Amino acid sequence: MLTSIKIASFLLLLTTLGFFYGIIPRENILAFMSLKTLNMSTSPTVNTTVNSPFDVLKGGNSIFFVESTDRMKLPALVLCAVESAARVYKDRPVAFFLKGLSDTNTEELVKRHFPTLTPQSNIYFFPLKFGELFNNTPLHSWFSKINTQQQSFWTHVSSDGCRLVLVWKYGGVYMDTDVISIRIIPKQDFLAAESATYSSNGVFGFTRGHDFTQKCMEDFVQNYNSKIWGQQGPLLLTRVAKRLYSVPHFSEKEDIMCGNVTVFNPDRFYPVPCGEWRKYYQVWDKLPTFDNSYALHLWNSMNREKISLVPGSNVLADHLFKEYCPSTYEAILRKEITYH
Repeated sequence: MLTSIKIASFLLLLTTLGFFYGIIPRENILAFMSLKTLNMSTSPTVNTTVNSPFDVLKGGNSIFFVESTDRMKLPALVLCAVESAARVYKDRPVAFFLKGLSDTNTEELVKRHFPTLTPQSNIYFFPLKFGELFNNTPLHSWFSKINTQQQSFWTHVSSDGCRLVLVWKYGGVYMDTDVISIRIIPKQDFLAAESATYSSNGVFGFTRGHDFTQKCMEDFVQNYNSKIWGQQGPLLLTRVAKRLYSVPHFSEKEDIMCGNVTVFNPDRFYPVPCGEWRKYYQVWDKLPTFDNSYALHLWNSMNREKISLVPGSNVLADHLFKEYCPSTYEAILRKEITYH
């Protein structure tokens, strides 16, 4: 008797499901199933270290950001840079490595400190562990012997090393945390010229294990000198590029091919030159369209006056935040982001 009741109940359930399947659009059913998978919760998914970096980044097309200090209260510009990348590169993982994270507090800290980023499901947060990252790379021997307390510009030097290793190990694009993405970069292997003679290390991209990043790491160790600002950064990429390729001077707005590497014209990422960085915090009579640019470097290292964005001020940065990182902009309006 009990068995008959169970069978009858099961058949009734199938009939009911079949009825609803016929009257409810298929996409709604799939959406319901997705919510069920997420424990019926519509809250943002926080991507932390549940997956290892390799599991997330093995596709070779990631966008990398690095925070090499312990700070977790990040400026609005940093949050805007990461958010804008996640919005532009919707189908690619955006990996944010932070030294202030640990395996035990990652999810808690991410939820607390980055509410504007957690709605973007393609952003992944990972602890930045120098020893693990540099292990089994050309930088391992250097890091194992270095006394970090005696290094000038250690924050910059360690970041310079991390970005090289991440791109070499996984493949993808590195961006500084003061770079606002506005459209997709159409090349995989590229350098971004900062001027007619210098290559930036604020934005660059290469496929996994590329010879250029390999040579850069070897030069990093051989010519290491922390007392020279940029020696392990833009100066390194510039001298390796000149050694491997005959990099000509830019004459117009064209990009240059050096072997299989594209060297992007300065206009692609630096349409506002370093010496004119204040223009981002000024009102323009006519807003620039930046039609020739893929991303914009806002030169935060030059901003020693700590000029910050005032929402509604109509300065150029105000328009950029509003368009490319609206969640961050709304948080500024609500005065939820007050640190610089």
